[in-house]
Amino acid sequence: MQRKHNDEYPEKRQQQFKSYRKDADYSYALGAFPTFELINSKPDIVRKVLVHTDFTDSEKLSLLCAQNHIPFEFNDKLISRISSKENCYVAGVFTKYQSELREDRPHLVLVNPGNMGNLGTIIRTAVGFGIYDAAIILPGADIFAPKTVRASMGALFKLSFQLYHSFEEYRQQFRRHEIFTFMTNGGKALSLKKIPQVKLYSLVFGNEASGLDNSYLKVGTSIYIPQTPEVDSLNLTIAVGIGIFAFKSVNPSQNM
Repeated sequence: MQRKHNDEYPEKRQQQFKSYRKDADYSYALGAFPTFELINSKPDIVRKVLVHTDFTDSEKLSLLCAQNHIPFEFNDKLISRISSKENCYVAGVFTKYQSELREDRPHLVLVNPGNMGNLGTIIRTAVGFGIYDAAIILPGADIFAPKTVRASMGALFKLSFQLYHSFEEYRQQFRRHEIFTFMTNGGKALSLKKIPQVKLYSLVFGNEASGLDNSYLKVGTSIYIPQTPEVDSLNLTIAVGIGIFAFKSVNPSQNM
């Protein structure tokens, strides 16, 4: 059944895919779950689904591809070439795309995120807590890198994101959003009792190595997450999770 399904799309079957490159116009969702999420969320951008012959749920995946007119192909060799994981049995090939932030929803703002795995985990956390819009201030990790996509477990495809060359560029576009910068030397301690009730807000975090520089102390309200003096700072992904959970608990503008 699966091999016949692949033959239904001869014009796409001959596409040649290589190891991921940032300058390419396509990327990969590596793994069965991220690929299912890709198809269910954005079927129009899926070029092909590659499956290893050892994959045990190929019938279900083949049917979903057929329903969405997506080419389906068994190709053990290509999956091994594009994936660094030995246990990867599915790869969804998708076209890179652009999206825009919604002005009527709260935002997560990541300034110069440096690690693709962390970026993917943060995206998964944000979507899990009901934040569906993220601004990335460049330079930063590649949001379309397979490592980012896989770490997000497909949550990337449920997120609206936009890239900016500076924080000021983002700020000029969303002047109605109240800014909250998370810094180890922030002016106010994070507390559920003191978080203001506000519909439009932006939670701003720096990168893993240096956080936000002191200029952000003058932008909006600076916040620090209380912690013991035994550690220098919290991991970025943990800090983002705490910050989002706290603000969404007080401002549940969308269902969690």
